[in-house]
Amino acid sequence: MEGILTNPIIIPLGVFLMVIFIVAIVSMRKMRERELQAHQELRIREMEHERKLKEMEIEKAKLELERAKAGKS
Repeated sequence: MEGILTNPIIIPLGVFLMVIFIVAIVSMRKMRERELQAHQELRIREMEHERKLKEMEIEKAKLELERAKAGKS
């Protein structure tokens, strides 16, 4: 074990690998946050779209009711 630790390449290599792991973890976390934000924005757009569709259906029903009343008169 002592022979491995005294090798001059092992410690810099270990530090380099540790930095790579830290950068990879931070990058993955940021990527996950962006993914969650994109899903949240998509869900908000879907809800707005559904609301607009319901408003249009209500408006359509009102117009049909007005046409039916006008047809009876």
